[in-house]
Amino acid sequence: MKRLILAFVCFGLVSVFGQNPLEKISPKLQLKIHNDSQSDKILIWIYFTDKGNDLDGYYLNPESVVSQKSLDRRAKVLSQSKLIDFTDLPVNQIYINVLLQNGFELKQKSKWFNAVSGYASESEINQIVLNSFVSSIDLVGTFAKKVDDIEFNSSQTGFDNPLQPEGVHTFNYGSAYTQLQISNVPAVHDLGFNGTGVTICVMDAGFDNLPHIAFSNMNIIAKWDFVNGDPNVGNEGDMGEGSHGTATLSIIGGFQEGEMIGPAFGSTYILAKTENTDSETPVEEDNWVAAMEWADSIGVDVTSTSLGYLDYDSPFTSYTWQNMDGNTALITRAGDLAVGRGIVVVNSAGNNYDDPTHNTLGAPADGDSIFAIGSVNSSGLRSSFSSVGPTFDGRIKPDFMAQGSNDYHASSFGNSYSFGSGTSFSCPIAAGICALILQKNPSLTPMEVRNVLRSTSSNTSSPNRLIGWGIINALTAINSVTVPVELTSFNAFYSEGIVNLIWITATETNNYGFEVERRDDYSNYQTIGFVDGNGTTTNRVTYNYDDKNLANNRYYYRLKQIDFDGSFEYSNEVQVDISDLNDFQLYQNYPNPFNPSTKIKYSIPQNSFVKIALHDILGSELKTLVSETVQPGTYEITVDGSDLSSGMYFIRLSSGNIQKTLKISLIK
Repeated sequence: MKRLILAFVCFGLVSVFGQNPLEKISPKLQLKIHNDSQSDKILIWIYFTDKGNDLDGYYLNPESVVSQKSLDRRAKVLSQSKLIDFTDLPVNQIYINVLLQNGFELKQKSKWFNAVSGYASESEINQIVLNSFVSSIDLVGTFAKKVDDIEFNSSQTGFDNPLQPEGVHTFNYGSAYTQLQISNVPAVHDLGFNGTGVTICVMDAGFDNLPHIAFSNMNIIAKWDFVNGDPNVGNEGDMGEGSHGTATLSIIGGFQEGEMIGPAFGSTYILAKTENTDSETPVEEDNWVAAMEWADSIGVDVTSTSLGYLDYDSPFTSYTWQNMDGNTALITRAGDLAVGRGIVVVNSAGNNYDDPTHNTLGAPADGDSIFAIGSVNSSGLRSSFSSVGPTFDGRIKPDFMAQGSNDYHASSFGNSYSFGSGTSFSCPIAAGICALILQKNPSLTPMEVRNVLRSTSSNTSSPNRLIGWGIINALTAINSVTVPVELTSFNAFYSEGIVNLIWITATETNNYGFEVERRDDYSNYQTIGFVDGNGTTTNRVTYNYDDKNLANNRYYYRLKQIDFDGSFEYSNEVQVDISDLNDFQLYQNYPNPFNPSTKIKYSIPQNSFVKIALHDILGSELKTLVSETVQPGTYEITVDGSDLSSGMYFIRLSSGNIQKTLKISLIK
């Protein structure tokens, strides 16, 4: 206690001149300083007050911060003017240099949290906290691993896994058939989906056997070891050797015909080694945060993380089950930030069994927007070790289930395989299925992917704390995904009482035509028209459809594209808000000036007797164009000026006390 009091006295002297520096140090870190010996180096986060000056250059050139692929992905969830923000800008290097001069040992940087992690002694912390650009200092979250957190491995083969029927599917999955079949993945592969065009980052321990034949055709575009700070993610005699990453990578994307096949074997991969298996605190959140920011900058679409721990052992200061509230753990907040940038973040729920009194989740699986994946066995029953919810704030977790008991995966030796169990192995299956969904419709946001899975998994009608929304059904999910079939674009524009739908096809192969469907907030889709297709031409074709039967409302439109054989698929949905039909409208004629005729549109909000007449410049009525009771909607009339002289005329609409007047010009 004496040493801590001395530190308080030091801080008290400084507080005369400004903020008490002690207030910058979190209670957890103060306790850590009190409990540890004076010579110990402590792993800490240092948060900065700002990022310095001259930041405009980053906003003017977003590709200096992240890749174009990252910007394209962000455009799904962010406006074009806000694809990057303050959190994306680099941490100020001048601040870091000052910390290094204070004895700080840099480990990781975080743009999103404007912070750095690293090691410092008590005396160095006392010096660092005096810097005005330091806003706060906290412990890096560390997690102690318990025996029941470790996957259960076996070299046996077969077990109770049923064999793959011959001739039923495109590929021979070997011993990996069961773990995919329970989620209907082989049927999705039969449709031609394999994750092509989707970038996945696997964040794990060591990838110790990348020469394995299962990875021979895998497209790996980037690798980084965040434990040791080098590009070698395998075993090279440094910290964090391990085979866990080899296993999870093979489960999500490995490919060896007749042996094992992963759901997303056609995807592009980024590998991040984030777990130090050598220490008693094998998971450090700063590695995970740094890896996520790195993957984001490259342009990742899906992340798969088979890490996450809950319990801790003395003297480690870490998170508890009460902290699994979606907002406490830094890695959880980082995961939600990633989702906000358009990344689908998939994480193991954990292997901490069921406790009927509280959740057994591990961060970041508690995140509101993070997909927490539990485990079932080959019979579809929940694995006893699979962690449960709800989160401390009452949200249902896990989100979804996949097979994690007795999964087949690549091993560390040669081209061999083995079986293992754990939510570490259900997670990559689920992440791979997310990649299949994004391949079908790359425009889907993470929340739209989640909604697809929630509406198609096995327990969708009664989600609960044990299995969430249930076992993922990849085939049902894929079939429910709406895409712009044979389209490069589909848009809706509202003007002068008409919604104009415009769509462009990329190819016309086998296109019979399009049913145009419409709904509002209170009704189901109904067909309002049909547009013929253009046969079998391979050229791009532009289509139009005008919806004139409108009221003041919010409308949603979609297209049902039909092939000549009767098969069909739906387009994406477009929305139009109409707010100007509460009043009678008389729209400008076209063409104007005209000769000899012109067209005029008008809108009626309710059943009304309407009179529309043509007047000369003195106000005399020349012609009655409409004189009848009209239903709500938008209409078009033609004014024939063949018998009129050149000059200015007026169109007057009257209904009860309503009058609208329009000036038109005839030139002969």
